Amino acid sequence: MKPTTTLASCRSPDGSPMVLQEHDGDHFLKIGGVTLMSTIATASEERMAELACERKPRRVLIGGLGFGFTLRRVLEIGGPDVCVTVAELLPEVVEWNREHLGEVNGALLDDPRVEVRVGDVAECIDRASGGGFDAILLDVDNGPDGLVQGDNDKLYGRDGLRRVKSALASRGRVVFWSANRDKAFARELGRHFRRVDSVGAKAYPQAKRFTHTLFVADRD
Repeated sequence: MKPTTTLASCRSPDGSPMVLQEHDGDHFLKIGGVTLMSTIATASEERMAELACERKPRRVLIGGLGFGFTLRRVLEIGGPDVCVTVAELLPEVVEWNREHLGEVNGALLDDPRVEVRVGDVAECIDRASGGGFDAILLDVDNGPDGLVQGDNDKLYGRDGLRRVKSALASRGRVVFWSANRDKAFARELGRHFRRVDSVGAKAYPQAKRFTHTLFVADRD
């Protein structure tokens, strides 16, 4: 049996232990012993990028770096003219991508099309009020039900959705990643955006069922 190696560790904002581990060539990020993300379950992150890029956005904001699979797919689809801002709350995640995950997607952080901002994506959204982005992708925490940061309601609540809408250009699109279906959140989105779809997403391409939900909302 091949061993599991802990590559790095720190504390999440609420004080829970957070570790980056490697096992048999795969990487896992765990919070309080719960796997938050891995390099073997990335299909929903890539699908998120595909949905966000259907309208060929040029200015893109990604909230949550993770292991960079959403970023990679946006760069693949967007081509040479896309400009991507990645906001990551935890500086350790950025550092670990550069130090331990260069062969995964960490090298993309130095792509000239990419700007990395360490901090709360909500601040990027507020600064872009008036239509700063053509597409916003929010893979923050566990979705509307937070796991890492308890105040993520400022993105998913009524006021947060108003700010997200204000940061989108005309015909802009926002995509929210969620670990669960959430009818109440879908209804709230419908009060702010012209069109809302709840799209099932698989964790693995070969999976037989959808285990995640991508909420897609279009501005006028």
